Amino acid sequence: MKSLILKLLTPIKSIIEFIIEMECHIARSWVSSAHKRLMAVQWLIPESPEHFDHHIDLYYQWLETRNSLWVERGVFGSLALKGNKVLELACGDGFNAKNFYSLHSHSVIACDFDPAAIKTANNKNQAENLTFVLADIRNEMPGNKSEFDNIVWDAAIEHFTEVEIEKIMKDIKNRLTESGVLSGYTIVERYDGEKHIHQHEYEFKSKEDLMRFLEPHFTNVRVFETIFPTRHNLYFWASDSVIPFDSDWSLMLSNH
Repeated sequence: MKSLILKLLTPIKSIIEFIIEMECHIARSWVSSAHKRLMAVQWLIPESPEHFDHHIDLYYQWLETRNSLWVERGVFGSLALKGNKVLELACGDGFNAKNFYSLHSHSVIACDFDPAAIKTANNKNQAENLTFVLADIRNEMPGNKSEFDNIVWDAAIEHFTEVEIEKIMKDIKNRLTESGVLSGYTIVERYDGEKHIHQHEYEFKSKEDLMRFLEPHFTNVRVFETIFPTRHNLYFWASDSVIPFDSDWSLMLSNH
């Protein structure tokens, strides 16, 4: 039966393909326009949200700007994953937790202090091995001592004061296994001294400025930069064991 159907469709394949291409064109335009409007409503009408819905990047901004910044964070964070238990701090909408970290890990706990962020995460980014938790990591970081092989602190460290960062670092170290890895991303302050967004408490002056928060807690720290026209980015890995691009990191590639 299948072969008969394919034989009947073959002469009109080009017509079917044209119709579906038109359907795809209409769908892309509609979805992109809808997410453009969603972004305008969320970010132009006060008050702006505490988290960003990365489906706006996926369906609108990436195609509009051709800027790949938004996927760097998930890619670089994933390089450090060992395949076991992960804790993501300040997870926002949960896009990276679902589409990057949960794909390479046995289980992921992703937390945020914002109920709206957790609601978005549960509505749009659920996965079987992923749990979203409402928690303020300043005083109620999930997990127990030495529980996680990876902790991800992505696009969030700048939302805390210097004093808060120091306390959170101690709690992170407490929850990592002996060879666990902390990975994350943050931003360099603007040349004019203005904050990128008003929710930021402390924006880093340089990669050396960021390293001073990491080096007291970890023996092995790597910070590297990417620079876009609108943003100077800092990515970091920190551990008492090996981290990506160490000479013996290849021993862990079997987990991916």
